[in-house]
Amino acid sequence: MFSSVEKLIALRNLRPKKKEGFLKVISTFSFIGIMLGVAILIIVMSVMNGFRTDLTNKILGFNPHIIIKPYNNVKIDSEYKKKLKDNFKGIEFLDSYSGEGVVMNSETTKGVIIKGLDQNNKKNLAFLKKILIEGKKNTIKNNEVIVGKQLAINLNLKPGDKINLLSSSFISTPFGGLPKQETYIVKGIFGSGFYEFDQNIIFLNLNETLNFFNKSPEEINLEIYLQNPLEADSIKDQIQKIESNLYIYSWIDLNKSFFGALKVERNVMFIILTLIIIVAAFNIVSGLTILIKNKTKEIAILKTLGLSNNSIVKSFFLTGFTIGLTATITGLFLGVLFATYIEQIRVFLSTILHLEIFPADIYFLEEMPSEINPISILVIFILSLITTTIASLVPALGITKMNTIQALKYE
Repeated sequence: MFSSVEKLIALRNLRPKKKEGFLKVISTFSFIGIMLGVAILIIVMSVMNGFRTDLTNKILGFNPHIIIKPYNNVKIDSEYKKKLKDNFKGIEFLDSYSGEGVVMNSETTKGVIIKGLDQNNKKNLAFLKKILIEGKKNTIKNNEVIVGKQLAINLNLKPGDKINLLSSSFISTPFGGLPKQETYIVKGIFGSGFYEFDQNIIFLNLNETLNFFNKSPEEINLEIYLQNPLEADSIKDQIQKIESNLYIYSWIDLNKSFFGALKVERNVMFIILTLIIIVAAFNIVSGLTILIKNKTKEIAILKTLGLSNNSIVKSFFLTGFTIGLTATITGLFLGVLFATYIEQIRVFLSTILHLEIFPADIYFLEEMPSEINPISILVIFILSLITTTIASLVPALGITKMNTIQALKYE
């Protein structure tokens, strides 16, 4: 593709003379700009991918894939469950009920979500055992609750302590309707790794939850778990056709705005950071343009010696392309390396600078996530090479317009 003469000329152009030090500065800035642009783009995209994947896994770990609620006097009975089993293979059912309440102790009052777990279901027991970090048993008695780690820290709770829960339902008294209030013993503390869940969710057993909110067994919700959670929306629509008078929604519906905003942010960041590579590529354009201007006489001599316009264009194109290619490869290496050890780097910087980088209460996660996507890296690599190719080709093509006689007129 490139002859030995073309490669030799490109190599000499990459090693400018001392009097051409300005060209060396431009080439260095071109290299550093493209390298940093590629590396930063890989790091940001990896963090955004990891952030989305980690949040999805955390949300799916705590939320059912599809929730069916009784509505318009239609009950969720065994016959309805049988229809679902017959129509959708591999799905699992859980009975549950959730509501809002207020937790109170001597110092603090905080709103929480109270979720009832069915003690007769092995999936719930396995789930409790998986997330429990304090407390040995995996069943919850009627007078017991399990609280999240962050909530326990905020309220200074430990297993064995008592807390008061205020229900959103009212009970009748001689003085009128008053919110229902119960005292529970903290049975255990769970840690999901998702700050928002650990701070705002309390678990009771299902029967106690129904009693706490003054609900009947007919008002229990049905949770559905799928083999592929990403199919939740399409299956939800099919379930709705079986009985249109039930209220059905999926985990995607509950988090649609959040993941939509995350996708928009990811795309915007990709566009903004791509501009870094494009701006850096302009240094290649300016550097090659100055180089060709300084080498006008040498180019004219090469033409008189029989070297074709095409070969000279290729040699100067190779000069710029080599800078872009080496910068891109170096940027890929640095980006992948940084993305792989980003959590260790975050901890190190936090310790040295005494700053809390990536606070859990803002970003919902306790560790900085990172997921290196080979497709994203390939796209970034190709995008950088295309930008470098265009930036190298444009000034090199200007050589074809050079007047050899005029260039050698005063030699």
